Amino acid sequence: MTQELGITTDKQKDPNGWYTEVVKKADLADYAPVKGCMVIKPWGMSLWESIKSEFDEKIKETGVRNAYFPLFIPESYLEKEEDIVEGFDPEVAWVTHGGNEELEERLAVRPTSESIIAPFMSDWIRSHRDLPMRLNQWANVVRWEATDTRPFLRTREFLWQEGHTAHETEEGADEETMLRLEQYEEVIENLLAIPSILGYKPEHDKFPGAKYTTTIETLMPDGKSIQSGTSHQLGQHFADAFDITYMDENEDEQVCYTTSWGLSTRTIGALIMAHGDNDGLRLPPRIAPKQVVIVPIYQEENKEEVLEYAEGLEEELGDNFRVELDDDDSKSPGFKFNHWELKGVPVRLEVGPNEMEDETVTSVRRDNGEKQMGIKRSEISDKLEDLMDDIQESMYDELEEYLHDNIREAESKNEILGTIGKNRGYVKCRWCGNEECEAEVKDQVSAEIVVLPFQEDSVPSGIRSEEEELGGECAVCGEEAVTWAYFAKNY
Repeated sequence: MTQELGITTDKQKDPNGWYTEVVKKADLADYAPVKGCMVIKPWGMSLWESIKSEFDEKIKETGVRNAYFPLFIPESYLEKEEDIVEGFDPEVAWVTHGGNEELEERLAVRPTSESIIAPFMSDWIRSHRDLPMRLNQWANVVRWEATDTRPFLRTREFLWQEGHTAHETEEGADEETMLRLEQYEEVIENLLAIPSILGYKPEHDKFPGAKYTTTIETLMPDGKSIQSGTSHQLGQHFADAFDITYMDENEDEQVCYTTSWGLSTRTIGALIMAHGDNDGLRLPPRIAPKQVVIVPIYQEENKEEVLEYAEGLEEELGDNFRVELDDDDSKSPGFKFNHWELKGVPVRLEVGPNEMEDETVTSVRRDNGEKQMGIKRSEISDKLEDLMDDIQESMYDELEEYLHDNIREAESKNEILGTIGKNRGYVKCRWCGNEECEAEVKDQVSAEIVVLPFQEDSVPSGIRSEEEELGGECAVCGEEAVTWAYFAKNY
């Protein structure tokens, strides 16, 4: 049975069905034989490679070195840090046999790598001269999710990077934590064209064993929030557990301060959800695997000349743009238009007998469908440069306006419940810091605190602050508030 090319599910009416259809029909991923796992297809992998390349360059500029650590972690290593064991135990996949032989010690398939990287940092760090140590690995992890799984957004195995650093001082660890969060913001906003909110996770929702967890949150068109990256200041907790120490300038032994930070293929899920429409993907030019597709339109009598014109155009543009010439003569131009719209290519160039005769090109934008005819071939490269910038900016601005319009304030529990029940997006309110207050809201509307926005006196590096003064009482219990909080439904 052949698959219908176009998207048949309405994004507004059925965002979950729409999402699944786009992932499949845009050739991003396929389902693996193990439930909750996925096969990432070349078009989807190209998106991840772009994110990887962008972030990898940024971290290397700040002294990070890439390494690789084993997929299998001995149970005794995991147990050295009780918070890791408690925090990840429900999600750990265990290897109990090698071939037909039962193993003497169970091996965890890494859910995260603190417990396998920390022992080696302990071995490699001897002196203050070895600090700061900044390591990163690009790898896969496994978390045996019991909840509903969806490609990219929530899978049992996913790809990510995880950075791990050790520092002499707590201030150094604070700066590292915020630097990585800021770099995540740059990738999400400048590459993926998705505006974000930065802040802390509540104490009960931080990474197991961390002193504090920072997060970058992005709002999706269905009103749910996606955690698009986290950076953790681990204090001396892991360093104490794994004996990560150094000799200072006075030859006294000191305990290091450590951090960890990660960004995963979930960002591709955010990209799909944030920008896609009822025709499929819409990709910002900076991340699109192909930025331009050239579609020649011809009849049999002028086929050779039009194709030659299209090939020349491809050659001219190929040095500055990622270009695809679709010269498959078994498909109609209309089929090709739909195909490349579905895959999200930012700009389509149409060339036919008229364009060939006039030495022009017709362009069509994927983001808004705007068509421009009669662009001189000699000017097309410069025009495309401007067009790419405008598309990238327009796609960001569209979501920024949506984010702004969907942050609503609430002064009471009933206002929180009513606002979340009727509207999409974030509800901002004052909060006392008591987990029970969050639980009251979560139990009734399945929304939770996704981020505590940074405030001036709580941001070690000052990368983002909340200008509005707090003051007032907790919207849920009426006790004195200690912070602003953003409630939302999330993935």
